Amino acid sequence: MRVLTSWLRHYLPTLSVTDRQLADDLTLRGIAVEGVHQLSDGHLFEMDITTNRVDAMNHYGIAREAATIYNLPLAPLHPALPIGTLVDQPFSVRIAPEAKGLCGRFTAQVLRGVTIAPSRGRVAEYFDLLGQKQISNAVDASNFTLLGMGHPTHAFDLDKIEGGIIVRLARRGEKLRLLDGTERTLEADDLVVADEKKALALAGVMGGWDSMITPETKNILVEAAWFDQASVRRSSRRHLLHTDASHRFERGADFNAAPLANALVCELILEAGGKLEGELVDVIDPDVAARTANRVPIELAVAQVRRHLGTTLDPEGITAEIVHQYLASLGCEPLLHGLDVYLVKLPSWRLDLEREIDLIEEIARVYGYNRFANTLPTALPVVDYPSAAAEHAVRNRLLQLGFSEAVSSTFASREDADLFYGTDAEMSAGKKTVAMENPLSEEASLLRPSLIPGMLTMLAHNLNRDVREVRLFEHGQVFTGTIPADAGYVSEVHESQQLSLGMTSAEVRPTPLYPAVDAPIFELKGVIESLTSLFVLPGGEAALSFTTANTPAWLEPGRSACALLNHQPIAYFGELASSSKEARKLRQPVYLAKIDLVRLYELPLRRATSHELSRYQAVERDFSFVFADSIVWSNIAEAIHALAISELTRLTPEEIFRDPKGKAVAQGQYSLLLRTVFQSHDRTLREEEIASWSMRIVETLKALGGTQRA
Repeated sequence: MRVLTSWLRHYLPTLSVTDRQLADDLTLRGIAVEGVHQLSDGHLFEMDITTNRVDAMNHYGIAREAATIYNLPLAPLHPALPIGTLVDQPFSVRIAPEAKGLCGRFTAQVLRGVTIAPSRGRVAEYFDLLGQKQISNAVDASNFTLLGMGHPTHAFDLDKIEGGIIVRLARRGEKLRLLDGTERTLEADDLVVADEKKALALAGVMGGWDSMITPETKNILVEAAWFDQASVRRSSRRHLLHTDASHRFERGADFNAAPLANALVCELILEAGGKLEGELVDVIDPDVAARTANRVPIELAVAQVRRHLGTTLDPEGITAEIVHQYLASLGCEPLLHGLDVYLVKLPSWRLDLEREIDLIEEIARVYGYNRFANTLPTALPVVDYPSAAAEHAVRNRLLQLGFSEAVSSTFASREDADLFYGTDAEMSAGKKTVAMENPLSEEASLLRPSLIPGMLTMLAHNLNRDVREVRLFEHGQVFTGTIPADAGYVSEVHESQQLSLGMTSAEVRPTPLYPAVDAPIFELKGVIESLTSLFVLPGGEAALSFTTANTPAWLEPGRSACALLNHQPIAYFGELASSSKEARKLRQPVYLAKIDLVRLYELPLRRATSHELSRYQAVERDFSFVFADSIVWSNIAEAIHALAISELTRLTPEEIFRDPKGKAVAQGQYSLLLRTVFQSHDRTLREEEIASWSMRIVETLKALGGTQRA
C-alpha cells in the first residue's frame, strides 16, 4: 500500500516530526513502513498493513494512528455539500428478504446535471504522486475516497437504471457484464446490486458495464454500502476477481462509514457542476448494525492493564490518564465505570477489538513495546512433551542419512487432497478432509491431510532451480476430521504426526545389490528400516515386513511398496506415479515415502548399548547360491540366525545378480553372494570350528531351495 505524507499532513496540520521519524514511529507500533521514497512534495511510504487492520488501509486511518502516537488533533472529515432540491418521492432502494444480513446498509444519493471531466486540484495532484490512473472526475472521486478514508463506493449512470435499486441474490445462470469487459455467469448465492429488470453490479466486488459512467453521463446515483465479508469473499473467489473494494469488504468494512463516504464522493463530483436531488437514502438492517457498529461495550480495568503489561521504563508507568487518552484517540469512547475501571464503547471501524485483552494490546502497541522494561518471566519447570525424545532420534537419524529438513505450507488444495490423501481403506474409515471457512485461495482451501503435496512442491522448487540432487524430509502435523452420521459437516478436527521423505537425483548409480533404476526405491526401504530400528518392535525385527499390495494411487504401480508393522500399514514408499510427474512437469524421477509417526511413537525407544571390541581376529567366509525369486532376504536371514551361532557377528548380502537372457542364471532366479563374519571375544577361532559352522549354513541354504555355485 502506497501512502503520501503530504496527504497525511493534510489531516494532521500540527504534525511537526519529520517523515523519517513518522515512518519509524508507525513501524514500531505495528503499522509497518517498509520503504520511504523522496517526492517533490514530501515522501511516499510503502506500507504493509496486516489483514486485521482494514481501518488503517487508507490515509485517514494512518493519520489517526499518528494522531494517537503524538497526541495531536485529527482534522475531521466534513464534506461541504450544497442544499439539495426537494423531491416528493425519494429514490427507491430496498434490500430483498433473501439478502437480509448480506447487505447491512445501503446509501444512495442522486446527482443531476453533472459534468464528466478530468480530475483537477488535490485529486489530480495526489494521483500523480501515487502513480494512480485517472479516468474521470466521477470515477476518480470513488477511488480518491477509498484511498482517503477507506470505504468503497460506486457511481452509476442514473439514466441507465430502470426503476429503483434492489439488493438481491442473483438468479442461477444470470449474466452480468462487468467494468473489465468480461461477462460473468452468476450463481444463486452471488449478491448483486440490481434495478427492477437486471443486475447492475456484483456487490462489493465490481460494477457493471451497462450502468458505468461515460463522458455523456448527466445524472448519477452515488452508492456507498456495507456488504457481508463472507458473501463478498465467495463471489470474489468464484469469479477470480480481487479488487480494491473486495479487499476491504472481505476484511470487514466500517458500518458507519457509508454515509460519509457517499457525501465525500458527491462533494468531489459536484466541484465540476451539478446539484443534489433529494436527501440521502439510507437503508439500514438493525441486526447487522447491532453486531458491528453497536456492539456491547467492554469493561477495562487499569489494574488489569498494568498486570498484563508489567513494568515500564517510565517511573509513573501506564496511568489511567494514558489509558483514556489512547483509547479516545483510537476512536473508542471510554466512560468511567468505577475506580479506574472504564466501560469502553468500541468504534465501528475496529471489528478486530472484541475482548478486554484486545484493548490492552492496543494500549501496549501505542505506548511502544520499546518502552517496557526487560524482565524475565517467572521460572517454571520445563517438561518435554511425550514424543520429544522420539522426534529427536528420528531427526538425527535422517540428518545422518544425508537428508535435509524442510517445512512446507500447512494448507493444501482440494485437488491435491483428493490425489494424495491416504488409501481407500483410510478414506472408508471415516477420515475426512477439513475445509477452511474463508480460504485465502483455492490452492490453500484445506488444512493439509498429507505432507506429500508439500514435499512435491519443495522438490519441484529445487528442480526448477537446477538443483538435481535433493534429499528432503518433513516432520509435521496433518489434519483430518470426523463427520457424525446425523450431520453433513466436520464436527471434530484431529491432528496427527506424519513424516514425508523426498528424493530425486540426476545420476543414480547402481549398487552391488540393485540396478540404478531400482536403487532409490530400495534406499527408501532402507531408510524406513533404519528409522524403525530406533524403536523396540513388538515381535522383534520380524514385526516389520513389506508388501507391494494396496499401495496408494500417487505411487507408480510395480515400483512402490507398503511397510507393515505387525501386518498393519505404517509407511508407503516408491516412485511418484508418471501421471503426477507429468502434471507437475518434473524433469526427472521423484521418489517419496509417507510414514505414520503416531504408531511409531507409541513404541519405546531402543536404548543405545555398546560392547567391548574383540581382541581376536575376525574371519570372513563367502557363500554363493542361486535362489528362486520367491525366496526373499528375510527368509534367508531368519533361517541362518535360527542356527544360533554366537560367533556369527555379521551377515550381509554382498551382491545380487540376475541374467535377463537366462544363460548364466535361469529366469525367475537370482544369484546371491552372501558374506559372513565370525569372531570370538575370548579366543582365536579354529579352522575346524569355522568349517563346521560353514557346513551348517550351507545345509540351511540348501534346505531353503538354494543351489550352491562352484
